[in-house]
Amino acid sequence: MGNPRGVRRDFDALEDRRFEFIRLYERGEAPSAIARRLKTVRQTVYRWIQDYRASGKEGLKKAGRAGRKPRLNQQQLRQLEKLLLQGPERLGYETPLWTCPRVAHLIEQEFGVPYHEGHVWKILVQLGWSPQRPTGRARERNEKQIRHWKKEVWPRIKKKP
Repeated sequence: MGNPRGVRRDFDALEDRRFEFIRLYERGEAPSAIARRLKTVRQTVYRWIQDYRASGKEGLKKAGRAGRKPRLNQQQLRQLEKLLLQGPERLGYETPLWTCPRVAHLIEQEFGVPYHEGHVWKILVQLGWSPQRPTGRARERNEKQIRHWKKEVWPRIKKKP
């Protein structure tokens, strides 16, 4: 039910369709004919009729946004981005890497809004941040020995054709 994944609803087009219903309904067209013409089901047309009779044109205007309202407003998001740019060391973390749990901690500390660490990435994407992963390299890594092993040792022990 609803739109395919990733396809947002066009609220203006949906409102235009309801206003087209008003025009057709006032002309005296039957609900089934209106449904066919507007490519919707009869039950929807009957619901529109109820809303139109109860509230007039106002009852069929768009509701605005869909879903739950965000817990952080635009000003708080801008402030969050400034805080993120200051780095996690400001909060006492040893490494300069933002992780979702760290960002969730920052949001709760600064704005008093608890976020599950598994959902923080959505806020980061909204701010234009991308997930970063540190390159897993051992501190004891010796590049000189690695080059020597690749050039000298490996060719010696590699199976011959």
